[in-house]
Amino acid sequence: MKLPRQDAIARQADEHLVTHQVKLPRVVERPLRQVAKRVAMALAVLVGTAFIVYADSGGYNDNSDGRVDLLDAFYYATVTLSTTGYGDITPVSDAARFTNIFVITPLRVLFLIILVGTTLEVLTERTREEFRLNRWRSNLRDHTVVIGFGTKGRSAIQTVCATGLKREQVVVVDPSEKAIDSATASGYTGIVGDATRSDVLLRAEAQKARQIIIATQRDDTAVLVTLTARQLNRAAKIVAAVREEENAPLLRQSGADVVITSASAAGRLLGLSVLSPSAGMVLEDLIQQGSGLDIVERPVIKAEVGHGPREVEDLVVSVVRGHRVLGYDDPSVGTLKLTDRLITIVRATPGTRVMPDTRPLPQD
Repeated sequence: MKLPRQDAIARQADEHLVTHQVKLPRVVERPLRQVAKRVAMALAVLVGTAFIVYADSGGYNDNSDGRVDLLDAFYYATVTLSTTGYGDITPVSDAARFTNIFVITPLRVLFLIILVGTTLEVLTERTREEFRLNRWRSNLRDHTVVIGFGTKGRSAIQTVCATGLKREQVVVVDPSEKAIDSATASGYTGIVGDATRSDVLLRAEAQKARQIIIATQRDDTAVLVTLTARQLNRAAKIVAAVREEENAPLLRQSGADVVITSASAAGRLLGLSVLSPSAGMVLEDLIQQGSGLDIVERPVIKAEVGHGPREVEDLVVSVVRGHRVLGYDDPSVGTLKLTDRLITIVRATPGTRVMPDTRPLPQD
């Protein structure tokens, strides 16, 4: 007999399992469609068996009247396929018995397989999911973890995927099960849970991630997630978004490499669009990766070494040298070095992509 406290503990354990469930992307057929297909297959086997019996009705004997009509054939097929076998209709000819052995018996087995197929699928589903999960964990390296699948999180994923990142390399963490269902439907791996908890981030393999994007709805949540993520992974590049600009320094102190103030950025874009609608359109085009003009970061090639930023074929905006980001017109840039990286504006093409850089950007 369980005590009330034991029941409460058991319920909390079940809720804990559901909350931290890892959902891998897959295409699942609707349950009603699955049932309808199984019923249709079972009926097809039943009808086929009945017509086989009726075609050789002379080889069967009915104890009631001695003859087998179409209704009797369906009755015989039903009791035979369901293994009931009342024995009131029996095959008497050699041909009928041969048909029962080599045709109707395999159909009976097929009929039973169809009926118990759903049960077998339920029993094997857990094993398949465990196998997929273990394989996913063993193959996952240098991936991207996205905390929050709201408007900011979805836009961030679309941008990084437009640069060549595979969907299999993206793991989404969100406390909303509906958001995770949307993420898995888009081909991403999803984890339902609170990302401020280290066990949730461990399920997302955050300790092996190359970059972590934090796009939560609240600034205090973003700070806690950043602290937890940085504790688990010292080398990952952490990019976080905050609503209030006053919280940006706190987020940097918590371990974020780059902090984006979403409200201020949107406000500046609105103000620029008021002053110059064309400039606003150009800037919006630049931040939409994969279309129109793109702003990309790439290494300096050998042919560009020794030249100035303005002598490069691409339109150079800034030069990344060591841990500093220098403007194209900064006198300290001088000529380009092979270890430099260029931030350029280029026309978007299928081959355009941002080259990953694991080094932290400068923090002002």
